Formats: sequence, structure tokens, C-alpha cells
Amino acid sequence: MFIYRLIQHADGWLAGAERWFAIALTATMTGIMMTQVVLRYFFSAPLFWAEEISVQLLVFITLIGLSLLVRAGQLVSIDFLRSALSEKGRHILAVVIGLGFLALLTFIAKLGWEWVIRPDVQLELSATTRLPRWYNYTLLPGAMLAMAFHQFAAVLRHLHALKETHA
Repeated sequence: MFIYRLIQHADGWLAGAERWFAIALTATMTGIMMTQVVLRYFFSAPLFWAEEISVQLLVFITLIGLSLLVRAGQLVSIDFLRSALSEKGRHILAVVIGLGFLALLTFIAKLGWEWVIRPDVQLELSATTRLPRWYNYTLLPGAMLAMAFHQFAAVLRHLHALKETHA
């Protein structure tokens, strides 16, 4: 029971950190784009890197948002089968689907990490900032692992609910 509570607490903490990180990235992207508009149209001196950084930040925000949707259980789904089942059946179905999704997320994270550590990817530089791109690419397996952790915690919640229905 202690491990269950610890995992659920860590899941909540991770979601809170992701939420604040997404807010900070959104504020940063908004600030960069507003600065870009002012500099370009009022001073004719645009930031040459603003669009590239803003697109990267938007990708980061999207991946973090997906992770938060996984935690909230709000991904798009077809639920006609689930609604036809009993409470116990819903939890069993959620565990089965959750384990499949957990395996998929873990597999994508593994593939993403293998891609990031490839030598040719390590040498790739961004077009405008000349920074290594693997810094940005690392967020993909990181976000997949965060989603996998959220999914693992959700599977545990359903297993816990199944145990409660038997008691």
C-alpha cells in the first residue's frame, strides 16, 4: 500500500511539474514572438532565431500537453464497449488497454533514445542557432517516459479499484 501511495504521489508531482513547465514554455514562446513582432515591424531588426526556437517550444509544449492528457485519462477514445460493461469489467478493460499502451509508450521511448544517441544525430546542428539538435530531440523519449509513468500509475489505480470491488 505504501508503494501504491508513493507512485500516485510521484505521478501527481510529475504532472504538477509538467504543468508549470508547459506554462513557462508557453510564456517564453509568447515573449519571444511578441519581441520578434516589435523588433521586426518597429525597428526593422528581426531576431533571426525566433521562428526556429518558437517552433521547438511549440513541439515541447505539445508533448508535455499529451503527457498531461495521458495522466488525466482524456485522450481521444471510443468508449461504447466500456460503457456497456459493469464497473469490474471497465477496470479490467482499462488494465488490459493500459498495459498495451504502456508497452507502446515504452517502446517508442526506447526507439527515441536509440535515435538520439546515434552518431549522425549527435553531429546535427540547428540551422539558425547552430546548437546541437539532439538537445531538442531528447525531449521525445523523455516525454514518452513521462507518459509511460502516468500510464503505469493509471494501471495501478485500476488494479487498486479492482481489488476494492472484490473486498
